[in-house]
Amino acid sequence: MARTRLVALATTVALTALTGCGAADMTRQTSPYADAEGSRTVTLSVQSWVGAQANVAVAQYLLEHELGYRVDTVQIDEVPAWDALSQGRVDAILEDWGHPDQEKRYIDDKGTIERGGDLGVTGHIGWFVPTYFAAKHPDVTDWKNLNKYADAFRTAESGGKGQLMDGSPSYVTNDKALVDNLGLDYQVVFAGSEAAQITQIKQFAAEKKPFLTYWYKPQWLFEKVPMTEVKLPAYMEGCDADPEKVACAYPHTPLQKFLNGRFAKGGGDAAAFLNKFRWTTDMQNDVALMIAEQKLSPQEAAARWVKDNESTWRAWLPS
Repeated sequence: MARTRLVALATTVALTALTGCGAADMTRQTSPYADAEGSRTVTLSVQSWVGAQANVAVAQYLLEHELGYRVDTVQIDEVPAWDALSQGRVDAILEDWGHPDQEKRYIDDKGTIERGGDLGVTGHIGWFVPTYFAAKHPDVTDWKNLNKYADAFRTAESGGKGQLMDGSPSYVTNDKALVDNLGLDYQVVFAGSEAAQITQIKQFAAEKKPFLTYWYKPQWLFEKVPMTEVKLPAYMEGCDADPEKVACAYPHTPLQKFLNGRFAKGGGDAAAFLNKFRWTTDMQNDVALMIAEQKLSPQEAAARWVKDNESTWRAWLPS
């Protein structure tokens, strides 16, 4: 939800409908429309968590229905997406959680990628417990007291320790280092994906069981399962520079857009539109909720949002 040294968040919710190719690894695939100079086609990288799917769904709908472009979407994991963007295999990434190493390589050194501006949404990853548990045990919200509750959070998968539930093992996270460096009696257990993690959280909540999980904002699930953040040692610039020595909280990250360099210069109305695309956390959550909880297809969710929010999206269109 890597976002360098942040947790990359994954789900398969509605992915088939959005990408047309299921949850297959498309790291080396490309779109026939990518980097098609002079044509009214756009290829968007779609990350596998539902908030990112919401961005792409609305952008795709408006590009097709208001600007007359043909849009393709390609699912690529976060870090490989930068390589694909640099090579022109995709034209834009609409939600990045912070990859300064990739920015230096492709923007500063190679000049093959350009910044597309703020998405308008600030992301934050943290450790969370259900609010119903925090209300009964308020001291659990301080990491120094987590060992006191390790038995309460123990599961069959956590090997006699408390369970800290993460998403997919294929993504970068600080959590194992945090557990080690903070001396916590916990085992990181991967749910496998955002969708699997949501299912597990809902199951715990239905039974009013305690759980400790990394989670992130923005995310629609907070509306269904209220959760309270555990305070980790305060984040300070550079405290996560060495992945093996991390002992601090995750930062708050203004989410960014990035465009292929050639597309940024020659992408016409599409590039201008994507640069202007900027909405709020609540707006993203509205669309994500329709996709993940109400089971609308991304296209249906985008159409509904566009119908109700013309005053917002009109400002994104090229003048």
